[in-house]
Amino acid sequence: MDRRAWTRRALFAAPFLALLQGFALEPRWLRRRHLRLSPRPTCTFAFFTDLHFKGNPGLLDRVIDQIHEQRPDFAVFGGDLVEEAQHLDEVLTRFRTLRLPVYGIPGNHDYWSGIDFDRVQDAFRATGGGWLLDQTVDAGSGRVLLAGHSCQNNVTLDPGPAGQRPRVALVHYPGWADRLSGQWDLILAGHSHGGQVRLPFIGSLITPQGVGRYDLGHFSTKAGPLYVSSGLGTWWIPVRFCCPPEWVLIEI
Repeated sequence: MDRRAWTRRALFAAPFLALLQGFALEPRWLRRRHLRLSPRPTCTFAFFTDLHFKGNPGLLDRVIDQIHEQRPDFAVFGGDLVEEAQHLDEVLTRFRTLRLPVYGIPGNHDYWSGIDFDRVQDAFRATGGGWLLDQTVDAGSGRVLLAGHSCQNNVTLDPGPAGQRPRVALVHYPGWADRLSGQWDLILAGHSHGGQVRLPFIGSLITPQGVGRYDLGHFSTKAGPLYVSSGLGTWWIPVRFCCPPEWVLIEI
């Protein structure tokens, strides 16, 4: 077969291979990112977000297993547990199996689905953590100041003066990093899903409101360094392309 015939076949097959990757394969690929933010870290924690749990526990169970293997001091969740309230009990049951404190904040789908925040709070407290609605807590046996923003109002979370322990802010919408006051050592966000579909040299094609220019990865903001995760689940269309699901192990 000559080169032109091979080229025609490759061009014909490429869209089908892309669809196979985007719909069947990549949504199940799980990537663990590792952020080391200090030459001498005093605390390690896991960050995962945008679960959008729809009743299929496979990916969540793998995340939980991998977190257990790494044995961080605590974990933080960046919002969007479910899209429908009927799935809340199943996802909270699995969160209770995490053998470490888990802190979390709500995302827009947690509000839209009408889930009972009291039940969510009980489940997170059962792990030793909490559901943070515009609250600041000591995490990691007091080694980290962790603030969780509800993203429902302009409440000012005070990081306090710079000290011996790092200050971490957790927001759902990346764009809200521009609304934070003070200086934070790290800001964590989700919501964007990284666009779910990204093209080489172009990046994300579509992102939801509340993202702005902070679609995926590391950014500098006036309030401090921001990391935006691609999250775990999908919304609207169950597709991921050049943007696999991830959770993040952070040393700080």
